[in-house]
Amino acid sequence: QVQLVESGGDSVQPGGSLRLSCAAFGDTYNTYCMAWFRQVSGKERERLAAADRAGNTQHADSIKGLFTISLDNAKNTLYLQMNSLKPEDTAMYYCAASGNCYGTFNYWGQGTQVTVSS
Repeated sequence: QVQLVESGGDSVQPGGSLRLSCAAFGDTYNTYCMAWFRQVSGKERERLAAADRAGNTQHADSIKGLFTISLDNAKNTLYLQMNSLKPEDTAMYYCAASGNCYGTFNYWGQGTQVTVSS
């Protein structure tokens, strides 16, 4: 079984930065690939970035140069560094994990809220 616990969500002003964390508990096989998604109420969930334990990362075009994903294997913790935040980045951010980065993510955290507002 896998448990994912996100933290780091907060309210910030436009232009600010946040770092989200996702601690993974459980076997590393099912957390070989970890990813960040976000969802605004009433809209579809958006995949932002993914990282695997081999060091490969992938970022959606919409966040390239603004957000950076990283996975610390030793700490079993996934991060998302978010810079130059905009009001449209306001959403619930979710961590997810799976055995690979190409299929369905089987495990999800409870989410952490990010609000960007002046």
